[in-house]
Amino acid sequence: MGIFKPFHGHEKLTSAEIGKLWVTYTGNTMGKCVLTHFIKNVEDEDIKKVVEKAIDLSEEFIQKIEDIFIPENFPIPVGFTEKDVNPDAPRLFSDQFYLHYLRYVCKAGLSIYSIAIPLMSRKDIREFFTDCSTKTANLIREVNEILIAKGSLAKPVPIPIPEEVDFVEKHDYLNGVIGNVRPLHALEITHLFDNIDNNVTSKALLIGFSQVANRRQIRQYLLRGKKITNKHIVANSQKLNKDNLPAPPLLDHLVTTSTVPTFSDKLMLAHKIDMFSMKIRSCGNAMSLNGRRDLGGMYAKMLTDISLYVEDGAQIMINHGWMEKPPQAVDRDKLKNADQQSKSSK
Repeated sequence: MGIFKPFHGHEKLTSAEIGKLWVTYTGNTMGKCVLTHFIKNVEDEDIKKVVEKAIDLSEEFIQKIEDIFIPENFPIPVGFTEKDVNPDAPRLFSDQFYLHYLRYVCKAGLSIYSIAIPLMSRKDIREFFTDCSTKTANLIREVNEILIAKGSLAKPVPIPIPEEVDFVEKHDYLNGVIGNVRPLHALEITHLFDNIDNNVTSKALLIGFSQVANRRQIRQYLLRGKKITNKHIVANSQKLNKDNLPAPPLLDHLVTTSTVPTFSDKLMLAHKIDMFSMKIRSCGNAMSLNGRRDLGGMYAKMLTDISLYVEDGAQIMINHGWMEKPPQAVDRDKLKNADQQSKSSK
């Protein structure tokens, strides 16, 4: 019996590799568009340097994905281009907001890259996503350092360090509405704080986008998103405040009064769908580490709000012909029907 020798031919892209490369490409073309407008208006030198670095990273990631796709004869996604930005529009946000925006998009990127790494089969693609994760983590570290230096980074407050290891002895530990309700534990505080941190950035972006949207339908959709986001900020903040814990402050004041169209309606709509999709991941993470029934119920309601909003946004994208279709599996039913039609016509 001969010894089995593995085949070392060309490795085809897996569905996971295609999906993660596709979403990374389109996401970075979107981010690059927004950042190119930021860089034309930024005044603070420290902030300018980090925005420039973020643009360089987006361009690097885009180019590396094209270098992977082209040998595979994979059609390069359209994503977003210079047509989606008005280079002559005045600034829509202050310099300080640029830092909060970078924190948000870095979090979104890390959530994609970290999940991708263990799913990648090809060594070159696995190394690409590892590199994306490392460089994005370094970028958010620099952003945080600038925010700290400028006194603009909201941090969760310290809580007492336990005197000893303890175990839960009573089922009322899970209570959230009725009976004895315990204080929030560290992981619950973490995710409440993070949800608010994300939402205050999202709300400011929604305010700015709604001011410059061309179409009334898009403007109304963005204002609806602002209302949902504010409701979630209040709900999460109330949970923290009840335990005398502060919540991150709003960033609404970092939006200018400009009403000049800055980005295309397509970009702004897609951007908010993406940001709300990230909120689904954030709520899921929070629910998985939660131990109180009231928090679980709150996150479930938030997920319903967000899911309906994302679906309605997708409907608008489709109606305008703006939604680029992600690569998908073979439609076997369609193939079968086409084969049957072909045979019946003979």
